[in-house]
Amino acid sequence: MPRLLQCCAVVGAACLLLQCVQPTEVHAEGENTLAQIRARGALHCGVSEGIEGFSAKDGAGHWSGIDVDFCRAVAAAVLGNAAKVEFVPLKASERFPALDEGIVDLLARNTTWTLLRESTLKAQFAGVLFYDTQGFLVRRPGGAQTVAGLKGATVCVEKGTSTVAHLRAYSNDNKLDIKPLVIDSAAEARSAFYEGRCSAYAADSSHLAAVRLMAPGGPQTAEMLPERIAKEPLSPVVRAGDESWLTLVRWVLFALVTAEELGVTRDTLQARLNDPTVRRALADDDEINQSLGVEPGWMVRAVQSVGNYGEMFDRNLGPRSPLKLERGLNRLWTQGGLMYAPPIR
Repeated sequence: MPRLLQCCAVVGAACLLLQCVQPTEVHAEGENTLAQIRARGALHCGVSEGIEGFSAKDGAGHWSGIDVDFCRAVAAAVLGNAAKVEFVPLKASERFPALDEGIVDLLARNTTWTLLRESTLKAQFAGVLFYDTQGFLVRRPGGAQTVAGLKGATVCVEKGTSTVAHLRAYSNDNKLDIKPLVIDSAAEARSAFYEGRCSAYAADSSHLAAVRLMAPGGPQTAEMLPERIAKEPLSPVVRAGDESWLTLVRWVLFALVTAEELGVTRDTLQARLNDPTVRRALADDDEINQSLGVEPGWMVRAVQSVGNYGEMFDRNLGPRSPLKLERGLNRLWTQGGLMYAPPIR
């Protein structure tokens, strides 16, 4: 199949926006993803087709969400401009082929980090952007009160997600005989759930919180069950084979977490660079810059573009967002959470 048609098969309408990467660019030994991004002048970032709080496009064509912010932080770090991102909306089943084919340089698309994926899909996970769990959404009134109440029921789940395997394993382990209704896209799964084709919708808990907001009868007509049946650490993903690119993406994430650990915000960043502790953590190190092939000031640019991790969370998922999710596991380690940035030296 010609390369352009391959791209269209994977990303659909997105191929109208993007020029597909040539075969020689994608699988070359020791590929230099950063050089390709600089040559085209834009980061190609794979995102969801529309999940509130993570990656969603409004009527004016503006993308927002924590995954979108992370893509912009990476663009700011490597290109000096957070606006130099082409967002490529992908179904869950399309995301890894799109990454492998070079249609996107980076996936920031509600993707769970698993050993199976890392070992078989030519993909490497850069670090946890959001610690999530797998849950169930049911309709009210009349829906199940607990997962045990779903015994023998049909449950909607999106194709190409870790949710499918976790649901089947949990059902088998607990002898629930749950019947997964595997549906091609998140939008179609949501519609099937609200149309009554399944008794519950299984997905990442954060995703279900967004789906609940879209209930035809209002959020009060749907409810999350209390149980959580699996860990879902959501991570940005890059192709295997370019260790420098993996390291750079990983440390953009750590720079955002480090800034929050130090109490540095987007508004206070420039003034705080006079602080030796902040300067050591976020400012330039010539040896590191040269080894990664990145221009000086990349960590500062990342934080300046979107703020620290806490600012991103609050704006997209927390109290300043429609979802109003608790930080929970995504608090800093100093506040009882799991967010932790390794030291630079």
